[in-house]
Amino acid sequence: QVQLVVSGGGLVQAGGSLRLSCAASGSIFSIIDMGWYRKAPGKQRDLVAAITTAGSKNYADPVKGRFTISRDNTKKTVYLQKNNLKPEDTAVYYCKMQITTMVYTYDYWGQGTQVTVSS
Repeated sequence: QVQLVVSGGGLVQAGGSLRLSCAASGSIFSIIDMGWYRKAPGKQRDLVAAITTAGSKNYADPVKGRFTISRDNTKKTVYLQKNNLKPEDTAVYYCKMQITTMVYTYDYWGQGTQVTVSS
């Protein structure tokens, strides 16, 4: 059984920083792609940033230059460093990992963590 645990959300003032972590555990053979998504009130869940096994990164336009995604394969963890936060970054943030077990490859989601940026 695979589980993803997210940590690092909270309340921060505009211009501040936060770092989110998402750690996977369980019967994992390998982790392919990792990513972060967010869902703001009244909006759909959107991709924020993604990182491949090779380390190639992709960012949504609104966060380019402010957010940095990274991964530690040894720890089975993906991080999202968020700098210069803006009120429009307020959302519930989710991580997703494409994980291969001994049986199949499947997309697993972590629980959401609330990030609130005050102006």
